[in-house]
Order: sequence, then structure tokens, then C-alpha cells
Amino acid sequence: MEILSPFQTLSLPSFFLMFIFIYLFAYFRVFHHWDPKHRAEASSCFISLTHGTPAVFMAIHALTNTQYPTLAAPNSLSHNTVLEFSISYFLVDLLHYLILFPNDTLFILHHLATLYVFITCRFIVHRGSFALLVLLILAEVTSLCQNVWTICGFQRADVPVAGKVFDVLSLPFYAFYTVVRGIIGPFFVYKMGVFYIKDENPIPVWAWISWMIVIVTAILVSIVWVFDHWIDWFRRRNYQAMKKVA
Repeated sequence: MEILSPFQTLSLPSFFLMFIFIYLFAYFRVFHHWDPKHRAEASSCFISLTHGTPAVFMAIHALTNTQYPTLAAPNSLSHNTVLEFSISYFLVDLLHYLILFPNDTLFILHHLATLYVFITCRFIVHRGSFALLVLLILAEVTSLCQNVWTICGFQRADVPVAGKVFDVLSLPFYAFYTVVRGIIGPFFVYKMGVFYIKDENPIPVWAWISWMIVIVTAILVSIVWVFDHWIDWFRRRNYQAMKKVA
């Protein structure tokens, strides 16, 4: 029997309002002295911080209390709670991009695709959340490091401490991100694909095929993103080495 989660008393609207409040608090209080562009971007990072790490622990809690831990098992109450928590975050962050950065097509498409997978799993298919929560853990386990790194990156030209933190975090963050998104993630997605192809898979074909398209695309984009940053990191290292020699 599933152990009831303390988070189950909160509904999707409650989570949504919570993230709205956190975003506004970050925008008007935490980063109120920043320039408008970076102020909005940092506020987006702030709600990502409040979503990412909690989502990892919530997902782990839900998975470890799953009665039938299979990739196509019916969603449990705690699974649905985690899905609603993440749906709320992505809705608020999507509004952030649509209102303030409507030309940031890549992030808007990413959020729409993620919401499609989570919403169809939660409200239409009602099963398959086990696999999605594992992917959520892999996606958000780097959140704390990534958001601190990003926020410091906004200020590294003006605040020396921020620049130092950015430089210190870059190598371990890229390495961690590469292992999670470039090795563990693709391996798990391969296992998902093998499972979904089986005849006894109860998830509708339209659902798992569309989910796999979204997930594989997201992983490929992540790999390209981190590869570009590795190139930039090596370029900066070479430039600094040349400056020392000169």
C-alpha cells in the first residue's frame, strides 16, 4: 500500500500560485536592483531553483513508495503530485518567456513539449509516470548547480565574486551535466524504447511514440548545448594560457 505524501494536500492551482508568488518575490525583492533583462532571467532561474531540487526529492520519494514499479504502471497519487508540481513550474516559466522573451523560441518549444508529456501522462493516459519521474530526476539533479552557475554568469562581468564562482563551477558542472544528460539519460531512454515496443505495453501507441520523440529531441538538444559549452570552456582556457605565456 502506498504511503501518503504530505504534498498530496496541494493541488495543481496551489502549486501554480506558489510558483507565481516565488517568481514575483524574486523579481521585485531578490533581484530588484538588477537591470531589467537580467532581472527577469534571474527570476526565472530562482523559480527553477525552487522547483529542481525539491522535484528530485519528491520524485525519489514517490518512486520508492511505488507499489508496482514498472514503466507502464498506473500513476500513483504521489506520482501525480510530482507531475502537478512540475506542470505548475513549467506553466509559470512558460508565461515568463511568452510575456518577456517571446522570441526565445527554443525555450518556449521546450516548455510546451515538456508540458505536453506531463499533462497527457497525468490527465489523459493515467499511467507511465514511473519512467517520466526517473527522467525528471535526471533532468533536475543538475538544477542547483546549473542555476547558481547561470545567475553568477549574469553578473561575472560586474561582480568579481560572481565571476570566480562561475569559473569554479564551470568544469564540474559541465562534467556532471555530460554524465547525466549524455550517458545515463540516453541509456535509460533506450531502455524505455525497448520496453514501449513490446506488445504487452498498455500505454497507447500515440502517447509513447510522441513522448519518445519529445524526450529524444530534448536529450539531443542537451548534448549539443553542453558540447558547445565544452568548446567555449576550452577556448577560454587556451586564451588564458596564451595570455600567461605572453
